[in-house]
Amino acid sequence: MIALFDSGIGGLTVLKPVLKELPQYDYIYLGDSARSPYGPRSPETIKKFSEEAVEYLFNRGVTLIIFACNTASSVALRHVQQKYLKGDKEQDRKILGVLIPLAEEVTKQTKTNRVGVVGTKATISSQSYNSEIHKINPETKVYSQTCPLLVPIIEESWHTKPEATSILRKYLKPLKSTNIDTLILGCTHYPIMHKDFQKYMGKKTKVFDTGEVVAKSLADYLERHPEIEKKLSKSTPKKRIFLTTDDPAKMKTFAEKHLGQKIKMPEKITL
Repeated sequence: MIALFDSGIGGLTVLKPVLKELPQYDYIYLGDSARSPYGPRSPETIKKFSEEAVEYLFNRGVTLIIFACNTASSVALRHVQQKYLKGDKEQDRKILGVLIPLAEEVTKQTKTNRVGVVGTKATISSQSYNSEIHKINPETKVYSQTCPLLVPIIEESWHTKPEATSILRKYLKPLKSTNIDTLILGCTHYPIMHKDFQKYMGKKTKVFDTGEVVAKSLADYLERHPEIEKKLSKSTPKKRIFLTTDDPAKMKTFAEKHLGQKIKMPEKITL
């Protein structure tokens, strides 16, 4: 089984294209909405929360966990990989993030080597995107911007209000002045406002669809690692399990709206 873990409901923007690209597998989605957002929290707290999610999902029989959360990917991914993928266990299970696929894709598509990244305070402070992009192309200039209010705005479904657009424009104004030609939405909540990002940045800047990039990268990964692919469950009918640490009804409403399909009532869990 494949699991997608997010601090809340933002990871649904990754789940949707993953389900479209790889519908044959069973999936669990875990949103830690009771403790969202992760962005303002300390690295130690983010690592602790991520450990709890990983332990829970592996105990549920998951083979592959995707950190569909840029904050967790930036701050805690390497930590949990080193802690939970030791020795023989490394052959039986994997933990992947969203950061490297996006860094690889943006360096392929930028023509001016001027790249923008927006994210939570924790993601931007970690400098993880800068590091991964510079590993691929040291000549690329990376311009970053924190957008701390967007996650709570999206979690409360206020992102369609004029106030949300106004806040977004204020965040993006410094980036637009740098003449970047590509922009990474370094938080899986942000693609819910993808059209707003693209509209303000204009046609000269490509705003990446995070979920599509991650879905294609996952398909490529499984093709290159048949030993992991063989361990993934494929039941009939396909399992689509949703877990939340907060209000199941709220997740159900949000998930059905953004996935475009009915789902069973999510299960409320404690991490």
